[in-house]
Amino acid sequence: MSQLVINHSPDLKKLRDEGYEVRIIGSHLVVDSIPYLNSTKNLMFGKFITDIVPDQTGKASKPRTHVIHFQGDYPSNLDGRPIEKIRHNSTTRNLGSGLMVNHSFSNKPAGGFENNYDKVIHYINIVSAPAMAINPDVTPQTYKPVQSMVEENSPLCYLDTNASRAEIGGLMEVFKNLRIGIIGLGGTGSYILDSVAKTPVKEIHLIDGDIFLQHNAFRSPGAASIEDLYGMPKVNYYKRMYSSMHQGIFSHNFYFDRARLNSVLPLDFVFLSIDNGFEKKKIINILEELGISFIDVGMGVEYNPKGLIATIRTTASTKTMRSHIKEKNRISFGKEDEDEYSSNIQIDDLNAINAKLAVIKWKKFCGFYLDDELEYHSVFNINSNILLSDDFET
Repeated sequence: MSQLVINHSPDLKKLRDEGYEVRIIGSHLVVDSIPYLNSTKNLMFGKFITDIVPDQTGKASKPRTHVIHFQGDYPSNLDGRPIEKIRHNSTTRNLGSGLMVNHSFSNKPAGGFENNYDKVIHYINIVSAPAMAINPDVTPQTYKPVQSMVEENSPLCYLDTNASRAEIGGLMEVFKNLRIGIIGLGGTGSYILDSVAKTPVKEIHLIDGDIFLQHNAFRSPGAASIEDLYGMPKVNYYKRMYSSMHQGIFSHNFYFDRARLNSVLPLDFVFLSIDNGFEKKKIINILEELGISFIDVGMGVEYNPKGLIATIRTTASTKTMRSHIKEKNRISFGKEDEDEYSSNIQIDDLNAINAKLAVIKWKKFCGFYLDDELEYHSVFNINSNILLSDDFET
């Protein structure tokens, strides 16, 4: 895929044909062996790195920004003073795929850059000029053969250019190699899948024994066709939908129990999204016994002549903190024959909020989001628009 982008992109091919060390790593263009002078006027070699987005034909699109990243010391002029006209930011960052950068430069010419060749050459001329003035034999045009690299083992079906665009590729790596379970693919569970499928987790296991029916279409992501409503298992429907984005989705068309557990384990984290309290209690006991961290979601909606009243709950449990669930009755466990789901009001937007709050908490556990509160239980009241947190990890 990376060679296809270079060979079919005139700007990248021109860079390579002129002898520059051009590589595609993940969703970034990397140009190696850039000569420059450091603050002590010593000859050094750095790297230019910029995100790149292929279009539908495999060609590299026009640069979305004039800013470029640099790996190395801050470059200097002949007198050792920094080249201030390109200064933008000097913060070491992890862009993902093993790419660390130390600085970013900003020097936009009139009209911007029409292609990646113009952008790279523009910054090479600025950064390398002092080094080439001292030593005319020094050049970034080494004609050295280089090999592009892509993440062949990535579970995603195509590059996450959103992460590279936002420069959070390094943060996204916290999800790699995780095996996630989603028990219950109703309204909230399907929205949980919608978010998790957009991360590079290794595997996503969908566990539900229900059929995708007409009412499900009105409280889940996407737009189901009428042909989708003819008795397809929920897990098969959602696997088909999201496998176009994520390759590691596995469907398990059964209700979770200990006997079927071996076909799913091991799991690193589980989202629990079912309304049958009796069954939920059995599942939680199994998860706790196995030491698996999980988040349970739930909501209650009441009819009022003035408008619906809704409460959304998110409750987490990890190896280090579990007692709050039973000691404070954070999760309602009903009777064996209870089926709350058949009577409870379910609304698409409430399902989505419930799911997103759960996914945000999971991402906090992973280290993607900063977590100052360390709450394990939260309740969002719709009518008062208040989010309350409780059960804090000490």
